[in-house]
Amino acid sequence: MLASSGTKGQLVVIVFAQFAGTSLWFAGNAILPELQTLLKTTTLTGWITSSVQIGFIVGTVTYAILAIPDRFRSTYVFLLSVVLAALVNLSWLLIPLTAETVLASRFFTGFFLAGVYPVGMKIAADRFKTELGKAMGFLVGALVLGTAFPHLIRGLGGNLPYRTLMISVCLLAISGGILLTLIVPASSRKSVGNLFRFQALLAVWKPSAFRPAMLGYFGHMWELYTIWAFLPALLVYYGQQHPTINTSISLWAFGAIGAGAVGCVGGGYLALRIGSGRVARYLLLTSGLCIVMLPFMLALPPYLFGFFLLLWGATAAGDSPQFSTLVASNAFVENRGSILTLVTCFGFLLTVLSIQLMAWMIDTIGLSGWVFYVLIPGPFLGIRAMRIYAQ
Repeated sequence: MLASSGTKGQLVVIVFAQFAGTSLWFAGNAILPELQTLLKTTTLTGWITSSVQIGFIVGTVTYAILAIPDRFRSTYVFLLSVVLAALVNLSWLLIPLTAETVLASRFFTGFFLAGVYPVGMKIAADRFKTELGKAMGFLVGALVLGTAFPHLIRGLGGNLPYRTLMISVCLLAISGGILLTLIVPASSRKSVGNLFRFQALLAVWKPSAFRPAMLGYFGHMWELYTIWAFLPALLVYYGQQHPTINTSISLWAFGAIGAGAVGCVGGGYLALRIGSGRVARYLLLTSGLCIVMLPFMLALPPYLFGFFLLLWGATAAGDSPQFSTLVASNAFVENRGSILTLVTCFGFLLTVLSIQLMAWMIDTIGLSGWVFYVLIPGPFLGIRAMRIYAQ
């Protein structure tokens, strides 16, 4: 058991707030077809995701340098950040539509999500110090489900106008922040002297139990967000290979991404038995094998290909909370805040490089299952770095 019924209720609220807030992350991807038609461009796929990632990197560094989560109450930081993220996410609806305004909006959405995703993790970690892997499973599972949620709204809404979709997602995000602030007690703020420590730049590379977890996390990040960004395009490609099959791209994308929430929660329970390190390594291995098998899976009928996507989605995201647990538990105590910030920033920087590489490959040689082989180095190097968890 995680704790008393009261703290369990708080975990439910934190999970919902995390889900609601992170639904802003891929809201732009869910309306990408309309945006590309309106803007008369086909080059937004990579940048609409990368803009959020870059904004998140800048935001995370800014929040860390200013020590915002440590100087102010975490729940208040979460609420203000999610409100600002929702407002900037809507800002481009009020001004002339251009690629620049859309990407600027996505950048600042990512910037303020730095006060949502990591701060939500911090709120949970402060309250559930025991069985952290299990609690992280629920929290990251909420992030994954939030990421997939705009695709579900689009899939169920049929011809739902893109403006309505964006407003609905933003209202959901704000409601999560309000509920968190009202239900979860705010912990007292910490010392204002807890500032970012640049010595952590050297500490992260020193030989230790922390380094394999960090490198494994980097391998995982090289794969995950690129899959999420290009999954709709992959589903369009599958439909082109099977023109007689009628599929809902949005619902399939929701199922494949949302399966990661099941992987996160299931991995959290399994970690209680065999440890976070082994769970992370096994799931990373499985998702890597899915990349290898992808070109051959595209020939399968829908029900088999759909099952394959569920497996890939569950394993690609399912290792994330266990990597978070390993990184947090093995970080050096004296620099823990700075180190976790740096690792998060490096990880999301890798996602930008991976997404842009994939976009360049597709523009150069076209989309196919083989293009996704650019993701193989991530799982391969991550598994190699995690050899100490093989037993």
